Amino acid sequence: MEIAKTLQREISVLVTDDEPLFVEMIKAMLSAEEDIAVVATACNGRSAVRLAQELRPDVIVMDVSMPVMDGIEATRVIRDSDPDACVMILTGGTAPNDVDRARKAGAAAYLTKDRIATELVAEIRNLGGL
Repeated sequence: MEIAKTLQREISVLVTDDEPLFVEMIKAMLSAEEDIAVVATACNGRSAVRLAQELRPDVIVMDVSMPVMDGIEATRVIRDSDPDACVMILTGGTAPNDVDRARKAGAAAYLTKDRIATELVAEIRNLGGL
């Protein structure tokens, strides 16, 4: 008798940051998780907007400070075109103004980079509905 495997849905993630080593670290961390798949990466907000509209990932991990278009403006544009888009803002700082701007732009979560190791995976699962 064959036992059917339980199909588990993967959470698709778009990672956006202008630091290539940071992106690789996030990809490596998330690749260890069976229920999370990095479907694309972007190095600036404009690319993130294009990829978010094209791929419609479950969760978009977005750095605040990037060239071309910053993460908060990219979040606003993404959410304006897709109100169901789920964006998690990442930042190296803790400026209260950034938190407020991110929330007004429609970010679902805000995480400082010093907490990534302990909170990123759980927050992606939370936002991705698992």
